[in-house]
Amino acid sequence: MNPGRRGIAYTTADKDYFAKRGLQKYAGVWSLWALGVGAVISGHYSGWNLGLASGGWGGMFVATVVIAVMYLGLTFSIAEMSPALPHTGAAYSFARTAMGPWGGFITGLCENVEYVLTPAVIVFFIGSYLTGIFETSTSFQPIWWIGGYIIFVGLNVVGVELSFKVTVAVTLAALAVLATFWAMAIPEVEFARWALNIDADGKLLEAGYGDFLPMGIGGALAALPFAVWLFLAIEQLPLAAEESIDPQRDMPRGIILGMLTLLVSAFLILFLNPSLPGVGSHALGQSGEPLLDGFKALFGSGTAKALALVAIVGLISSFHTIIFAQGRQIYSLSRAGYFPTILSVTHGTRKTPHVAMVVGAIVGLSIMLVIFLSFGAEAGAAVIGGTLLNMAVFGAMCSYIAQAISFVLLRNHHSDMHRPYRSPFGKPGAWITAAIASVTIYYQLSDATYRAGVLGVAVWFGLGILYFALVGRHRLVLSPEEEFAIQQRGEGS
Repeated sequence: MNPGRRGIAYTTADKDYFAKRGLQKYAGVWSLWALGVGAVISGHYSGWNLGLASGGWGGMFVATVVIAVMYLGLTFSIAEMSPALPHTGAAYSFARTAMGPWGGFITGLCENVEYVLTPAVIVFFIGSYLTGIFETSTSFQPIWWIGGYIIFVGLNVVGVELSFKVTVAVTLAALAVLATFWAMAIPEVEFARWALNIDADGKLLEAGYGDFLPMGIGGALAALPFAVWLFLAIEQLPLAAEESIDPQRDMPRGIILGMLTLLVSAFLILFLNPSLPGVGSHALGQSGEPLLDGFKALFGSGTAKALALVAIVGLISSFHTIIFAQGRQIYSLSRAGYFPTILSVTHGTRKTPHVAMVVGAIVGLSIMLVIFLSFGAEAGAAVIGGTLLNMAVFGAMCSYIAQAISFVLLRNHHSDMHRPYRSPFGKPGAWITAAIASVTIYYQLSDATYRAGVLGVAVWFGLGILYFALVGRHRLVLSPEEEFAIQQRGEGS
């Protein structure tokens, strides 16, 4: 079949093609909840706190409220689209139906940046913790990264049942660590003395009791990209649609329950961590291990290594679950021919997209190693921990805008589509999501420190679009996402 529109051509795939690309159904609502929460939870352990240096505590609070509104609009939009289009493609699938092949591919490319780079940033943080625990040299860090990828790609390859069981276990463990911290921290809180200890020029206020918004509303807006880290990757749930037992029922429940869990956790960690005596927003805004700093304040630095092992649980949870998402995201674009089709071959007996996960891991690890070797250990660490993080956020923001537009277009032009769940926020919620994501991108571009990362993403997009223009668009395959989109859009043969 060849719809013959805009130079798009389809190749014919037989049963053997899809037999080699089969997935196994396993996930229920709690597995999906764990997949969403587990992917995000490392952001409650570290990363978010850097926003304190940009806007003070009040600025970070305002930024978190704004970003929470964006994610509520996004997740409820996804909760409507995912059971209506229950395919592994997720964001690409939504955009393909709403905006055609080019729109689907570019949206998928945006998500690809996020899902390749986010686990790289997380394994970097894991390596930093392990370096401190085992007192290895900085030059040894790549060994921790390689080991992390081997272990958790391996667990994801073994099988979807094991993968989800590990996901549930590590997510519950990560939440248990946070709950322990909350319970221990609440009696010790001295909010005004410690959380409000940043002056208008970013300097330390020794006595605390500073302004709520020391850098004004501009500081709050500058903190937006860091607040994203408290919710980043919750949107990955629809990538498990074809491995969900009942996606039309369970997907909306899993997404909404996951978002509510993250809202509670995000605001608790934002309030409690900087409010502890001896911690404070000023020190936390420059820390690579904010939760560990909080535990040290509660239990003393003498137990630092034991506490670091505890604090690493959240990082492991997110690393494991985003590798799952990375594999499915690459798999779906490959199965439809947007990426080379070899990437979507699944394991003969395990039915997991092992090729996609291995290749995605190699790309992420290679980028880290090139940076590490080019810049040296210390400068390379700063680039990986900061610039790559913002590259992942930039890719995510672009995909959120595309998904919000897809939601509006599907409501406008495909109103008769069966929707087992409807977002209570409707099109206004989607437009708010797109607007906040756009503002976040603007403030990323305004920061010279992270502008180089955005240029790196632009190169990534350029190479991907060039491949699709020259090769991919002539070799598309009628995958479930493509067939559904063609039927909905009335694209002729």
